[in-house]
Amino acid sequence: MVNVIDNSGAAVAECVKVLKMKRHARIGDRIIVVVQKQRNFGPESGGAVSVSAANKVRRGDIRHAVVVRTAKKYQRKDGSVVKFDDNACVLINKGGEPIGSRMGSVVGRELRDKRWSKILSLAPMHL
Repeated sequence: MVNVIDNSGAAVAECVKVLKMKRHARIGDRIIVVVQKQRNFGPESGGAVSVSAANKVRRGDIRHAVVVRTAKKYQRKDGSVVKFDDNACVLINKGGEPIGSRMGSVVGRELRDKRWSKILSLAPMHL
């Protein structure tokens, strides 16, 4: 289970496949997820129409995603060890563009090496 940190409408997703790998997913890897829980945006001025328009994905949707944080310790080439509190991802379309327009929290610096610059530019901070 991974947390979704963008504003695409998903809150929690389940990883079902790591693409092009025969190992666990690391930061920057592309995965296939199933949306398990939708994000609750709350009542707005437009009623139910604006809430459903804000949710770009629904529960049960199968989407591509990029892992941006892992709870497993990761040793960088400079010798430092990085460990985050949770596993998190960002939903993307098949072309590799993020579905959401904002990120909610920090992402790993390894995304720069894997050429996910669009995700890095949307994130508030990368460690």
